[in-house]
Amino acid sequence: MVPRGPTGPRCYALYAVLGALVCGLWPAAAVMVASDERRSASPVAATPCWRVEDFVVAQECTRCSSFQAKTIVECSPTGFIEKISCATSKRDEFKSCRSAVMEAHVFWRFVGTMMCIATIFAVLVVCRQRVLDRKALEKVRKQIESI
Repeated sequence: MVPRGPTGPRCYALYAVLGALVCGLWPAAAVMVASDERRSASPVAATPCWRVEDFVVAQECTRCSSFQAKTIVECSPTGFIEKISCATSKRDEFKSCRSAVMEAHVFWRFVGTMMCIATIFAVLVVCRQRVLDRKALEKVRKQIESI
């Protein structure tokens, strides 16, 4: 029986790299799905004032401290919060936010990862092409010798 699909040490290394990549990205996706489910399952009884009123940002988006992460619910989705002052009700509330610095860090990490993967695949393509060229030359050489 002829084995199907790529085999060999190079392919196993490739599978290991892809597996590590998938395992590294999977927990982040699971956390995002879990936080979305938690938000959709929460009761709508206490609507935040910033959803229904005009508001002013009293404190810019900052990283939550370890104490805030344990005590303020809004810290859990992103790890960053901003303080909001509602105009009509004069209430101060916290709102989850995304930090521009964090977003830039995540973006450049993604770009770096994609560049590394592209480099790995480029090297694999070059190596595979050399192997195929060698096999073709060997085949031509055998045909010439048989004449």
